[in-house]
Formats: sequence, structure tokens, C-alpha cells
Amino acid sequence: MASDIVPIQLSLTAGDLVTLWAPRWREDGEEWEAFLGDDDALFAFPEVTQLAAFVRTVAEHDLADHPSWSVVPDLTVPELTPDDTQRYDIVGVPELVAEDPDTWTVGELAEITEMIRSIADVCELDAVADVLGAAPAFGLLRQGTLPFAGREGQRLWTQMVETIAERWDEVIDALDDIVTAPEVDATALAAAEKEVVLVEDTDEPTVTEADENGAADEQEDEEPGFWEEVGIDPVRISTRDGDHFTLRCYLDDKAVFLGSDGRIDVFRSERALARWLGEDGAAGHDLEAASTWPEIVERAGVGELDVRVDDLNSYTLTGLADDLAEGPTAVDPSQLELATELLLDVADWADDDEARRALAESQSLGWLVSFIIKPDPTRLKPSEPFDADAARFRELVEDVTNRFRTH
Repeated sequence: MASDIVPIQLSLTAGDLVTLWAPRWREDGEEWEAFLGDDDALFAFPEVTQLAAFVRTVAEHDLADHPSWSVVPDLTVPELTPDDTQRYDIVGVPELVAEDPDTWTVGELAEITEMIRSIADVCELDAVADVLGAAPAFGLLRQGTLPFAGREGQRLWTQMVETIAERWDEVIDALDDIVTAPEVDATALAAAEKEVVLVEDTDEPTVTEADENGAADEQEDEEPGFWEEVGIDPVRISTRDGDHFTLRCYLDDKAVFLGSDGRIDVFRSERALARWLGEDGAAGHDLEAASTWPEIVERAGVGELDVRVDDLNSYTLTGLADDLAEGPTAVDPSQLELATELLLDVADWADDDEARRALAESQSLGWLVSFIIKPDPTRLKPSEPFDADAARFRELVEDVTNRFRTH
């Protein structure tokens, strides 16, 4: 099956440019990889609308023979807009490697380097290949932070940083020379720009006749409930020991749980949680920092607090590690995505970066999890066996349950 054609963004001297990339695919027994361009240039545009106008009107280029090309001219402007995971800040690499080689730095540099290497291979840029071959560390980035640990690892990282400082301009110059933005058909460009306006208008809330006729009947359902108004959510966490209930909110985009000192106050029923909040749980925990907390205490104090958990705040941690051991097809992506959200929220709240490191895409477990919850046919499939990843995930789950302070 042929891989998709992927919109990507390349940040070069001329700014943020968008183009198309066809990851490796097999055809007639041979392996191919290509970018939107021709024998002399790689075509990249300052605006997605220009890219859309080009692919809709120009028939001769290196991607024209790709097995999936026939669908590209029909793609909308939003569909031709690169995802965040397909944006490569090439000019920002010297600034990136000024940071310590942590999981995020190494992961981002690995993705940028792989994309540059692909462009160099397809466009035969010997100068770029020469720079990437000047430091062994460029070839070790996909292994995560492990190759850069210890004295020898620091030496490898330092050598690569020095190579970037001395020679990265050679990479940028070579890419700048090969990248060009062809002129596009004015009529097609105007249509693409109009398409963007229509999409933006669609995003605005509108009222139809049916909405007006049914507004009176639906008004009560559309009004936010108590928990939505106070911005604090009841949460259910299902483990091998059963269901546990607690509360969580977000302050300054960081999760805050009912608890203190990294311990979460949990209850075996919603009623027990509500009763505790009206008595001993009115104070002495991190949720006191929420400005709406007094409203919860007031309702709980008079016995009028109705604790109900929304499905989006219900997390099932049981069985996931065993499913991961069997491989990607055995895992429920929705359940895994919610569980991962909880693991990261708890770890961030407790100032513990272990979960975020383990679930970074540059790590084996993080790559497996990302592959499952963000399916993409162009990505490399994680390699078996998955026993070590499953064991690591089980440890992260135990880290959360060990924080429970059950009432």
C-alpha cells in the first residue's frame, strides 16, 4: 500500500515554507521517496493557499507519478496545512542544541535531522550529507538520550554542537539554493484564498431558523452545569482495585488534583466524596487555590453537591499494560489516550518528570503510544517485542496508584 503524501513546513532563511513530501514507498519492487519539485528545485511556498493553487493547476512535477497523487488536487486548504508534527525549524537548530540534551531537545533534533537527510538524499545535496556525516551523534539521535549519557555521551554531543556551530550555514545555504516558489495561477490562488475565508466564516457560530424554533426547548440543556461553571471536574480512575473518585482542575494550564504533597485524595463512591467535601475536605489541599472552591464547599456543606463524572474524565488503567505487550492492534486507542493524559497530569502536578520523559516520542514507550493514539501510515511501525514498553507503562500506572490517599 502506498504511503500518503504529507504537507510539511520547512523554516529556512526565507521564512516558513510549505511543501509536500512523499515518504518512502515501494512500487514495482523498488523503493522511492520524493518531494514536490523537479530535477532542478524543491517547490515550497510562503502560504498554503499558494501550495493549493499550484497542485490544482500544475501537472508536471516529481510527485505526479506517485500512486496517491490523484487525490491531492482535490484536497482543501486545511487538509494541505502541515500538522504541528510536520514542522521542521531548520534555521533554529543552533539555538535548539544550545539546550541540554534532554528528551525533548534530542527528539526534535532527530526529526529535523531525518527530514534534512531525506531532502539531501532526494535532491543529491552532497554538502548537506557531508555535514551530517561529520559528527557520529547525528546518526544516534533516534535512540533518544541514552547515547549522550556519561563522559563519552557528552563528548559525542559536544562534537555535534561544535559541528553545527561551525558548519550549519552550509546546510541552510544548500537548502536555500534548492528551494524555490514557482508562480501560481492567479485564478486558482484567488479561489484558494476565498476558501480560507469561507472556512473562517464557518467557524463563527450561526443561528438557523431551526435553531430559533428549538431554542426554547433546548435552552436548559445548553446551559452549563455546576461543575462546568466552577471549572473543576469530578474524575473517576478505574484500577485493578476498583473505581476511585477525586477532583481535578487546571490552573494556568497545569493540572491540580484534590490532594497535597503529591498525594491524591480518592474515594470509593461519588457520595463519599461529596460527604467528605462538606466536612473534613473543605480545606487543607491544593484545590483551595481555585477561586471557585468556596462554591463547592458551600453546596457540599448543605448536602446539595451532586458529584457526577463525565465520560471524558473517566480513566481506565486496567489491562493497558497487558494489551501493550501484545502490540498496537490489541490496544484501545481512546482508552490509551485518556490514560496517558492522566499519567501526565498527575506527574506534572506532583513535579515528577518521569512520566513525561518516558512518554516522549524519542523514547521507545512514547513512540509506541504515539503510534497507537495518533495513527499515521507514513510512520515506521514500532518493533517487537513490546514487553519492556509494557513493563515501563505498568510502572507509570503504579506511580499514580501509589499516590492515592484513600478515604
